[in-house]
Amino acid sequence: MGNPVGKPLAGSLTTPATAGGPATATAPALAATGGPGRTTAAPARGGRKSARRRELGAAGVLMTPFFVLLVTVFLIPVATAVWLSFFSDDQPGLGFGPERTVFAGLRSYTAVLTDPTFLGGLGTVVLYCVVYIPLLVIGALVLALLLDSGVVRLRSWAQLGLFLPHAVPGIIAALIWLYLYTPGISPVIELLGRADITIDFLGVHTVLPSIVNIALWSNLGYNMVVFYAALQAVPREVIEASVVDGAGPVRTALQIKTPLVRSSIVMVAMFTLIFALQLFTEPMLLSQSTPMISSRFSPSMYIYDAAFTRNNYGLAAAASVVLLLCTIALSYGVTRWTNRVNAQEEAAR
Repeated sequence: MGNPVGKPLAGSLTTPATAGGPATATAPALAATGGPGRTTAAPARGGRKSARRRELGAAGVLMTPFFVLLVTVFLIPVATAVWLSFFSDDQPGLGFGPERTVFAGLRSYTAVLTDPTFLGGLGTVVLYCVVYIPLLVIGALVLALLLDSGVVRLRSWAQLGLFLPHAVPGIIAALIWLYLYTPGISPVIELLGRADITIDFLGVHTVLPSIVNIALWSNLGYNMVVFYAALQAVPREVIEASVVDGAGPVRTALQIKTPLVRSSIVMVAMFTLIFALQLFTEPMLLSQSTPMISSRFSPSMYIYDAAFTRNNYGLAAAASVVLLLCTIALSYGVTRWTNRVNAQEEAAR
């Protein structure tokens, strides 16, 4: 039989509507909403909070190794260097008394910033960066563009051959080139001598280009791989459209591909700048064969000499802090300049 009109269904709890008010909800509806006066919003908010806590917990677990390394490898050494830079070893009694550590304030920083050898080493590194960084970035980008264009045959073998020097440790690379630069044992100098060409690779005007050559040989292939990987992400339809519009290979490389990998160029330039300011291995080894490289040729060599030759750890710490501040300032300047150029180009569009 059908449900008679006006009678409620079994299992429902419906009361007649009072005057001026709606009828009450049925039991299933009350059960779905959690009872009178309750909604599902609270459980939904609780679920979102729980999911947010799980996401934050997972992010914390993944980021913990990074922060542990950051504190252990960077923050603690920097804090230690800053602390040591304010102290100095002093011997009272005209140098005959026992050595003691005393608070020196900014005396070590004043000594570093007024030392002509440190300032000369800083100028040498700046000149090294001016020569080395453009050659590395432009050379690696040109090689990557050639590989990406398909002009080079046996592309995989070419990449491997260019990358192999980077696999050689820096100290081994410096030893190899020291052998090639040393007169009397170098086959390169002997071959040039047969052609009546005399070159002193470790002379006063050639020692810095010789160091640049070692760094280029070691790092050119690695950065070429970075640029080549970035070029692989360039949409092929963009390149095809430029070809259809009549752009040749050179124009496509310079006006289409290069702007699209600008972020990689900036990254390579910045990391190269940071490592170049820490110039140490190459001149340290070459100094064994030429008087043109002193024990304070670069800021890093100055720090090494102050700490392990003169045993002046306060001076070495102060020089380290000054070098760190110079590196941060230059990196910040490169970043700001890049962001400004990008903003201007976006505004022009």
